[in-house]
Amino acid sequence: MKCTKERKKQLAVDLWIILITSMAVLGIVLMGFGNQINQLAADSSVNILLRVLIIGLCGQFGIAGLGITIVCLIRKESFLKFGLNMKNLFPALGLSLLCCVPDFVYCLINGRVHAWCPFWDVNTTPEVLSSAFPYNILAFLVTALCWGFFEGFNYVVIRDKISEMYPSKHRFFDWGALVCAVMCILIHGAVGVTPDALIEMLTTMILIYGMLIVRKETGNAWGCVLIFFVYWNAL
Repeated sequence: MKCTKERKKQLAVDLWIILITSMAVLGIVLMGFGNQINQLAADSSVNILLRVLIIGLCGQFGIAGLGITIVCLIRKESFLKFGLNMKNLFPALGLSLLCCVPDFVYCLINGRVHAWCPFWDVNTTPEVLSSAFPYNILAFLVTALCWGFFEGFNYVVIRDKISEMYPSKHRFFDWGALVCAVMCILIHGAVGVTPDALIEMLTTMILIYGMLIVRKETGNAWGCVLIFFVYWNAL
């Protein structure tokens, strides 16, 4: 279905809202409270749940969740619209995990794989896991929401809107998936001209682009979310 001129304008506004919100939060966090947030994360005198809430909601969710939430509220769009359903669930999950294989092999060869634990690379997770009940459970749920669900789902919403705006005639080429993959590489600093850096860029591209193509082909977005629960920050 062809995207009308009015719909394109609406989608462009949505994408600008997401971009401006994320950049504004990132700027505030890095330039205004960067040192304080790092100090807060390591301050054991503050309850771990409170620390995870502040860092997760003000930082991670603000960067990779607030923008899409604002847009969905303005447009009265349910998150379910973006592939959070049971359609082709198991193929979506399995195929999405396959997209992680090149990155896993690259990390394994370079000795960058540690024992598996969801969100282990989030700096508060080790302390969360060693905290007392119920703070450990609640803090882990907040971590899963901010660093798991919203980080993965953010890419889905952005991809869907870009691809509706600029549909591709080719089955396995998708403008939205391409933009999101490049965005991920830039955000996480996986940029370079050495052979090692180029391989890292390629494996990250395969992971993000691949999971979003799986979302497109299956109509299911849970695979994108799953990656950020069981792979990203977990190994």
